[in-house]
Amino acid sequence: MTMIKKIFDFYLDASIHVALGIFSLVHVTALTLDISVPLQLYFFIFFGSIACYNFVKFGVEAEKYILVTNSYQKNIQFFSFGCLLVATYQLFFLSERVFVGLFILAGITGLYALPVLPKHKNFRSFSGLKILIVAAVWAGATVVLPAISVLDYISWNVKIETVQRFLFVLTLLVPFEIRDLKYDNVSLKTLPQRVGVKGTKKIGYCWTIIFYTITFLKTDLDTAHITVKTLLFIILLLMIYKTGLGQKKYFSSFWVEAIPLFWWFLFVISKKYFTLF
Repeated sequence: MTMIKKIFDFYLDASIHVALGIFSLVHVTALTLDISVPLQLYFFIFFGSIACYNFVKFGVEAEKYILVTNSYQKNIQFFSFGCLLVATYQLFFLSERVFVGLFILAGITGLYALPVLPKHKNFRSFSGLKILIVAAVWAGATVVLPAISVLDYISWNVKIETVQRFLFVLTLLVPFEIRDLKYDNVSLKTLPQRVGVKGTKKIGYCWTIIFYTITFLKTDLDTAHITVKTLLFIILLLMIYKTGLGQKKYFSSFWVEAIPLFWWFLFVISKKYFTLF
């Protein structure tokens, strides 16, 4: 059991779980927009997410990420570098448009993690910007990049899906913001620090309602889309309701980050089910 727990913890700590979530959202985009996303982009986003997330988590100070003494973090570091090499190889197969989009997202991620401002600050330290940057990068990586890899222009449905994905990620970040309240420096002025736990949950409910409501602005709605979004809406509401300061160890790091996988699973099942009837 100890070995299984170690493997499971490495799976979470090395960002494999969150990368699978991002990977699944790319496929959700492909199913939603009815497009065929290049396999190389799937691989790039999956392996690139692992490398990127681990750098942001463990390497906010770059020199500390390179000069690692902890053996567990060294294993994550080597794993991350391997994933980075795989992701870099995939770059050679991506289109120019996707490459430009990646460059923009990489720049935003760099501003989020690296101390590019005076007094060694990054944009992550600015009040309220943290969750907005994370949500924007996720929306860009899981909707915009797959769309521009195939489509010649950004349609109305792509725009709606991008806004929805942005709101979806903002909602997913609510449990993390509340969980980290007791650890975050007061200077960060995170959402729970500004409006409290109850206020943050109310804002999360609002984001969830808007996320669900704008589904009906799409021009290609079908029964599968509505069914999946309704179930996802309920899951997100329950997630916020269950969120509190005294979270269990894996509540956010596993169950909340598994919601994109649930979304993908629901969509695949609904597509097969409604095709039969």
